[in-house]
Amino acid sequence: MTRIVARCKSAPGEPSSVVVFDLDGTLMDNRPRTLVILQELAQELRAEAHSSAETLFAAKAESLAYLLGDSLRLLGLEHPELVSRAESFWRERFFSDHYLRHDVALAGAVDFARACYEAGAVLVYFTGRDLPLMGLGSFQSLRDLGFPIGVVGTELVCKPDAAIPDEEFKRKEGPLLRRVGRVVAAFDNEPGNCNAFLEMSPEADVVFVDTQHLPGAPPLDDRVQIVRDFRMR
Repeated sequence: MTRIVARCKSAPGEPSSVVVFDLDGTLMDNRPRTLVILQELAQELRAEAHSSAETLFAAKAESLAYLLGDSLRLLGLEHPELVSRAESFWRERFFSDHYLRHDVALAGAVDFARACYEAGAVLVYFTGRDLPLMGLGSFQSLRDLGFPIGVVGTELVCKPDAAIPDEEFKRKEGPLLRRVGRVVAAFDNEPGNCNAFLEMSPEADVVFVDTQHLPGAPPLDDRVQIVRDFRMR
């Protein structure tokens, strides 16, 4: 982490150094967002005197899995009708601007991003979130959590369409980051995205943030560094 901050400094006449950050599961923990949605569903179920309401109310953010179905299963809620209802309820809210305010920053993430920015790097928040449904909320969330955003030397890059798979989007748009400058580091919580960044920018420090990722992800390239959060040690 110290080396990356040092690499953010560019000599006069050199291209700007660029640090790339994913958002969900990388800079931010989105499990509190899911928890709020489950609690809203629990309120509906309680009004219907549904037996699952109190189980949902008792859920804890730190116990939630990557996939909602897995989280429900861990809570002992596996009835197909309830699972289908919960997934629809969650999907309508999770991928929307309004609920992004519930996300929290990973330990050290704000300070590390600021350190990179103050050292001279351009920060690119390169996310699988889509612009139409989540663009404004993402900007506001970054600002409210204290990340550099909305100032010269920062960019928020979102998918134009939610239907585009995240890795496909990042593989297509990633090479265009050279227009911003020289990528010196990239952080992501998905092994596939990390591997792709290493292919696109082999000279960069590519870092896997070991939080949660999509089940069935490809093996992580041995050259990718691994961290659990952004605290400088």
